Amino acid sequence: MKPLSPGFNPARLRILHIVPTYVPAWRYGGPIRSVHGLCRGLARQGHDVHVFTSSLDGPGELDVPLASPVDLDGVMVRYDPPGWPRRLYRYPGLLVALREQLVHFDILHLHGVFLWSTWAASRLAGQAGLPYIVSPRGMLVPELIHRRNRLLKTLWIHLVEQRTLTRAAALHLTTRREAEDLTRLGLATAPCHVIPNGLDPPDLPQDLDPERLPPALLAAERGFILFLGRVHWKKGLDRLIKALPAIQGGVLVIAGNDEDGYRRHLDPLIAGLQLTNRVHFIGAVDERQKWGLLRQARVLALASYSENFGNVILEAMQMGCPVVVTEEVGLACTVAETSCGVVSAGDPASLAATLQHILDHPEVGKELGRRGQRAVQEHFTWDAVSTKMATLYRDILSGNITPHRT
Repeated sequence: MKPLSPGFNPARLRILHIVPTYVPAWRYGGPIRSVHGLCRGLARQGHDVHVFTSSLDGPGELDVPLASPVDLDGVMVRYDPPGWPRRLYRYPGLLVALREQLVHFDILHLHGVFLWSTWAASRLAGQAGLPYIVSPRGMLVPELIHRRNRLLKTLWIHLVEQRTLTRAAALHLTTRREAEDLTRLGLATAPCHVIPNGLDPPDLPQDLDPERLPPALLAAERGFILFLGRVHWKKGLDRLIKALPAIQGGVLVIAGNDEDGYRRHLDPLIAGLQLTNRVHFIGAVDERQKWGLLRQARVLALASYSENFGNVILEAMQMGCPVVVTEEVGLACTVAETSCGVVSAGDPASLAATLQHILDHPEVGKELGRRGQRAVQEHFTWDAVSTKMATLYRDILSGNITPHRT
């Protein structure tokens, strides 16, 4: 690591984040919100925060200025056009920007693995003697690696990622569950530090537009069960759907982007269980609709097979909406410790019994919701989280890193 530069100021760190997609490409889900929330929190504390990203937005591109900084909530964001191959989130302008500007930063924070941007930035940082942190963002999970592109990911880990992880100054993980997943992979890494994601209070109206929901749903006597997130196999939507026949009066609203077309696997299941009138897909929602749904839902359910964190859990807690999660969700320990919801086994009978109890006892749901709101206010604001992250940056830069800290 290079010596501290003459311009180093611990009260105003110069931080560069590398992430392949960014605001306003909301289709990419929780990681984008988490990275921007962290950057915004650091900027509010007076740090000089920059992001180098691409203009990639699914099959298209964002309508943003290219190759010049844009101020987003005090964060200076540079977008570069994507290159080939798009599946590796390659954007060649990153190399140009790093070679020109790397000298102006104290530390790099790299988000995601199996990505060209993480590989490229880590190599240039190493050449410049600049310390960097890696946040895997839930990508280093054995089940996810084995289920999709196993051979390619295994080769990438051994040929590329292992070096990136061992030469990092630290790994940032968001939950103890993510740390356990990393241990199961058996990878050698830099010291690991667990700092959660955070949340800012919503600054948008929280009214629910009735035109987005079927009339029968608005009139549902027991309210509705909400799933909010990407329509993806790992989210365990098949678990929720299989539980629904045993839930008296249960209606499920599925709100989220179906970029990979996973719904085509769910529709036959729904039809076979005769649930066509009880499962409602409403597509992707904007921020206003999201908060409105969380305010109106009787309970939020996340039955994921793998979930390193689960930002939507914090969002539900903030709105006073009780949550039901499976044991594989990273925030399951937080749900149990704060008593803001229920951690359930993933089988249909267990999920059905848990959800039925909350639907049948609204007073129980309200108390769970109040506990969730208190927990968010005390532990999960972005100001609190960014303070912890800034402390980690300073420890790295001053050489005070301990072997492991949670």
